Amino acid sequence: MSLKKNIIANYASQLYVTLIGIIMVPTYIKYMGAEAYGLVGFFAMMQAWFQLLDMGLTPTMARETARFNGGATDALSLRRLLRLLEAFFIAVALAGAGAVSLGADSIAAHWLKVEALPLREVELSIVLMGLIIALRWMGGLYRGAIAGFERLVWLSAFNGVIATARFVLVIPYLIYAGASPSSFFRYQLAVAVIELSVLVLQCYRLLPAKPLGPHGPWQWTPLRKVLGFSLSIAFTSAVWVLVTQIDKLVLSKLLSLSEYGFFTLAVLVASGVGVISGPISNALLPRLTRLSAQGDETAFLDLYRGATQFITFIAVPAALVLACFAEQVLWAWTGNAQLASQAAPVLALYALGNSALAIAAFPYYLQYARGDLKLHLIGNVLFVTFLVPVLVWATLRYGSLGAGYAWLGTNVLYLLAFVPIVHRRFFAGLHAQWLWRDVLPIVLLSAFTVLALKALVVWPQERAWVAFTLAVLGMCVLLVTCAASPRIRSALAANWPLRRATQEHG
Repeated sequence: MSLKKNIIANYASQLYVTLIGIIMVPTYIKYMGAEAYGLVGFFAMMQAWFQLLDMGLTPTMARETARFNGGATDALSLRRLLRLLEAFFIAVALAGAGAVSLGADSIAAHWLKVEALPLREVELSIVLMGLIIALRWMGGLYRGAIAGFERLVWLSAFNGVIATARFVLVIPYLIYAGASPSSFFRYQLAVAVIELSVLVLQCYRLLPAKPLGPHGPWQWTPLRKVLGFSLSIAFTSAVWVLVTQIDKLVLSKLLSLSEYGFFTLAVLVASGVGVISGPISNALLPRLTRLSAQGDETAFLDLYRGATQFITFIAVPAALVLACFAEQVLWAWTGNAQLASQAAPVLALYALGNSALAIAAFPYYLQYARGDLKLHLIGNVLFVTFLVPVLVWATLRYGSLGAGYAWLGTNVLYLLAFVPIVHRRFFAGLHAQWLWRDVLPIVLLSAFTVLALKALVVWPQERAWVAFTLAVLGMCVLLVTCAASPRIRSALAANWPLRRATQEHG
């Protein structure tokens, strides 16, 4: 499967899924109310924490599938590994859903600050959340296998269909069945059942045929072979959840449910910057893993550096526009001037932090492809030891604004202090070229352009014209930023910044 097609499909899917989720939020608030939407934000946070139970097995499944494609493992080992992981996922999903159900009354009465919603309604919603989260989490295993087979065009199309069902078709259902939180989550449960069923069928359709001859009894050997890598990923994932969700967990306790809904709005808009890194990582990880297994260092570095420039070119201008024009973005989106004024500072800080995160993630892709996450583990230990306490302290002391500053500082510090160590470990001399040629020129020119436009622009009064002005400003920043990257300039003629790597290895 062509890398170019995979990346394009991932971007189209992720952009659609994220944008449709963001666009529909004001409609949810209109029908459900801000307090009920706070429950939706709480559900998203719970879903992220549930990933702690993954133990690194989903990305391990994706990596082993990619290794099978590269000829590094056999069909029987792959099928045995999937069989083992299925048993683990089913057991954990049942336990997790049961634990959430048993704790629903305590969460509703003692953790969340419920104001107007009936407690029984909130308890029922939390029980439904547990079931939905368990089903979606199980789907991650099969998504990993499908991604490892590089069937990302199919996966992207399927994600778009499911997103439409989740975010758009739920509105007619709410109008018909009633706009209560429990109605919303009942509908999402039905979608989750359909989603998991289709993923299972597609995964088994892609699996290699069973080898002839005796297959032997149930064995733990396939899991033991990848256990070290899985545990490394598990620790990384745990730290990731801790760093990215601890503020949301603390604020879900400190803020009223309606205030928490408004905080969720700001973070959701800022998460649009994360769309930049997600699709390309899904396509890059199996391809980098394959190039590493084949020993093609030239193509490996060419793809790595080209992808870095591409991500920086998209993520940084998007984050700067969101940060410098946060209030205008929120007002054009929601039409609520008070909400826009209150949420704008949080949006600005989280957007900038997300752009730093998108760039700082690249050394992780390098280590993942090499199968060596020792340095990544060390970096994450530093996160836990020094940065998470700062995040908790800032959130407790300054609320959502403190969380935003801690998020931004955490990611910038990691990018500047730890990424150079990772680069020196794997490729001597890489970091200086990566930073000074692939990252900084784009960052500096983007910042200069956005600040210049901020000083010059005169904002119209109508929401539609504000939205149009924002779109024009964003395009202007992208066009000017092209001058900072030779690869991006070449892309205008070649149609894709990674064309050469794709042609040689697609």
